[in-house]
Amino acid sequence: MIDLEAVLALRAVATSGSVAAAADALGFTPSAVSQQIKRLERGTRVALLERVGRGVVLTDAGRQLVTSSATVLADLERIEADLHLTGGPAATGDGGPARQVTGEVRIGAFSTAVRGILVDVLPGLRARHPELRVPLRESEPWETVALVASGQRDLGIVHRWGGLALAMPEHVVETPLFTDVADVVLRRDHALARRPELTPLDLAQEEWIATFDSTICRQWLRRLFDGVSNAPRIVHESMEFENHLELVRAGLGVALVPRMGRPPLHPDLMAIPTVRPASTRDISAVHRRSQADSPALQAVLDAVREATSGRTS
Repeated sequence: MIDLEAVLALRAVATSGSVAAAADALGFTPSAVSQQIKRLERGTRVALLERVGRGVVLTDAGRQLVTSSATVLADLERIEADLHLTGGPAATGDGGPARQVTGEVRIGAFSTAVRGILVDVLPGLRARHPELRVPLRESEPWETVALVASGQRDLGIVHRWGGLALAMPEHVVETPLFTDVADVVLRRDHALARRPELTPLDLAQEEWIATFDSTICRQWLRRLFDGVSNAPRIVHESMEFENHLELVRAGLGVALVPRMGRPPLHPDLMAIPTVRPASTRDISAVHRRSQADSPALQAVLDAVREATSGRTS
């Protein structure tokens, strides 16, 4: 009998690219993940990983097992959802107790969604469903989609800037939530601070504080200046928008900072929206199609939708 927990470990290695990254995603030690896969190799009597340099890659058999297991794992998720639907006390029609929601929903979300959505959602979920576990991991949108698609996370909160593509596997369902807006933040004594809006040409000569080159936010900043030569000029990089605000306040550049999760601006700072194009990002929730009927997943998704319903930045 194939050990399904070990299959999940192998799938995590396939998605993450290494045993260490898979261990981090699953919340295990690298040694534990390695032992799970070795146990799987003993059970199947085939090699599933091979060492290349200092890392590992899946063998042909390993890739076949990961691909073939997707249907089985999806079926098991649907069976589990059906069991939760039929088990436990049902809600009564006279205001009696609601169905008990139990289990675990693992969330992946980008940093401003953690601050701007989940810090409000998670305490309410704990109060309403004390037997429901909702562990959170911060991750970039494309990583979140991969984690959800591979079964390492159950619900993801993602964003896409200005229509930038975010690949969505066929078995992943996307639920739109709302549209967030980002503003150019600059010092109040800046020459552009009195403008009601700013275009890329207005900002062509500015020095910028930005997130790392590998992020979607940085991709959008580059896209914002399409057709504008030698812009944007990035002089400082930080993954934390709160650091961007402090660097702007120190007079070290300007920054494009989303409104969601943004703390109140210091009196020294101004926030001005961009036009032609506007800097907006669509916020969505993603989950596997096989979990659509899971009461636990739906309880968390409903709480997220309720928290963001009618929200405008």
